[in-house]
Amino acid sequence: MSETRTKEELAATVDVAEWQWIKPHCERGVLITVSPGLELAEAGFRIATDDAAAVGAWIAEGVIGKPTAEEIGEWDREPARRFPVLIVSPYILMQK
Repeated sequence: MSETRTKEELAATVDVAEWQWIKPHCERGVLITVSPGLELAEAGFRIATDDAAAVGAWIAEGVIGKPTAEEIGEWDREPARRFPVLIVSPYILMQK
């Protein structure tokens, strides 16, 4: 990210989107799921600033990652289900 945004600036851009709107990003491989215990803006900030230690620890702990086939199947059955989302290009972060 050429211009690093603050965590507060990222928090201000968190929005809500239906699964059917998010799914194309999942199919492109750019969707990252974030567990409810981690603030989306915090995850986005650490990803945007290439904080490999924090991001790596969260991946190892299963706090962030790619959606599972089971999750995708569940969400496909409820396409209007809404999720908090944050864009941190090229990724879309989605709170599970």
